Amino acid sequence: MVLDQQTKMSESETDALLSAHETAVLSLADDDTPYAIPISYGYDATNRRFYMRLVSTPESEKRRFLSSAPMVRLVVHDQEDTVYRSAVAVGTLHEISPDEVTVEHIVQYGNAKRPLFEIWGQAKDNLDIKLYELDPDDIGGRRVEIDQTANA
Repeated sequence: MVLDQQTKMSESETDALLSAHETAVLSLADDDTPYAIPISYGYDATNRRFYMRLVSTPESEKRRFLSSAPMVRLVVHDQEDTVYRSAVAVGTLHEISPDEVTVEHIVQYGNAKRPLFEIWGQAKDNLDIKLYELDPDDIGGRRVEIDQTANA
């Protein structure tokens, strides 16, 4: 397999990739310790903003990392035949308190289809469900095409 072409995606191509997906990997750090989790998100391409509904339990690592108001990286990727695309957003997560929730938030959080609460083994009373917004400092996308004929 030979790398044929790697290109930076345009803003509109990157927005299309982010809008077409609903899951990503969210990476956080606390000092020198990394933490990455799969999440569901809603994406507002007009404002280039992400919306997440994150669920944690009292003893979870996720809750510990989220409490530090960390810088994050959100990574979305896909593959179609020999074309790989990825987008990375970098910024700080902001928790949205219930009294700040707007109609726009409700629409965007509605696009974040997972997690389905039924997958949790604990009662909902033990779950901490919080809404977050990521207004990234930077969003970039890459497209890589692989020439599979080079090894044929």
